[in-house]
Amino acid sequence: MTYTLTDEFIELYKLLKILDLVDTGGQAKMIIEQEHVTRNGELETRKRAKIRKGDQIHVGDIVINVN
Repeated sequence: MTYTLTDEFIELYKLLKILDLVDTGGQAKMIIEQEHVTRNGELETRKRAKIRKGDQIHVGDIVINVN
């Protein structure tokens, strides 16, 4: 899955919501808090982490490449 940034960055929980991986921002925050998300191979627990071009996000079996 690929997401193309239109701004400098997007907050992690918003990215999950925009891509319809969750129904609400609250669900996105729970998934992040429960340590189900990695960013560039490292565990990411910051809900508002700034995701930028070139980042790769893993949520379970789903891979998101940010362009």
